[in-house]
Amino acid sequence: MPADYSIIIPAYNEQTMLARTLNSLNAAMAGIALRGEVIVTDNNSTDATADIARTHGAAVVFEPINQISRARNTGARQASGRYLIFVDADTRVEPALLQQAIDNLASGQCCGGGALVDFDTPLTRAARFGLESWNRLSARMRLAAGCFVYCLQEDFTACGGFSEKVYASEEIWLSRCLKRRGKNFGRDFRIISSPRAVSSGRKLVWYNIWQQLVLLIVLTVFPFAVRYKLLCGFWYQRPRS
Repeated sequence: MPADYSIIIPAYNEQTMLARTLNSLNAAMAGIALRGEVIVTDNNSTDATADIARTHGAAVVFEPINQISRARNTGARQASGRYLIFVDADTRVEPALLQQAIDNLASGQCCGGGALVDFDTPLTRAARFGLESWNRLSARMRLAAGCFVYCLQEDFTACGGFSEKVYASEEIWLSRCLKRRGKNFGRDFRIISSPRAVSSGRKLVWYNIWQQLVLLIVLTVFPFAVRYKLLCGFWYQRPRS
């Protein structure tokens, strides 16, 4: 029987985070009246990511090319639900957030959206300023953060899914396309302000504030950099330890 909504999680070597994410999703889905499914895209992992996904009741599909947008699209192609929800492997979703996203899509007046974001660790003043600056931009410009994106399957398909021309910022390009298409059909793009999607703060440990600032400057001055995986190490490289 087809699902009413599908949650898609791209995952590359996420054995340390995935179980927590799936536990939060299973708890959230328990309170939803509609039928849901969880699809984890194993993006060529070398650890126990796929086994952990199956143990927690998720369907697993394999994508051999390491690219976040490609992993998201591969999972979406297996989805049977009309409502698509993309969640990062290190992100917790509260029941009220999942319910609000589904209610928005079920209203017939919303083509998709995202959520404001928080981190699961204490933040320095600089990190908190950066996060809240993004949240203000997200709400004002109606741009979804990659850790939580929701949309109607027909609008996702019409937009061609996430752009596979880029190795980062694919959620921004999709947000823009969904907003344009939604406007044509009288549906808006909604950023949920509360509750927030709670993502891991691990990159704040892996990369100091100066490294993040340099990255921001590079992407601002040379936006075409997201077309090259070598220049998107922030999203693909991890410390060896």
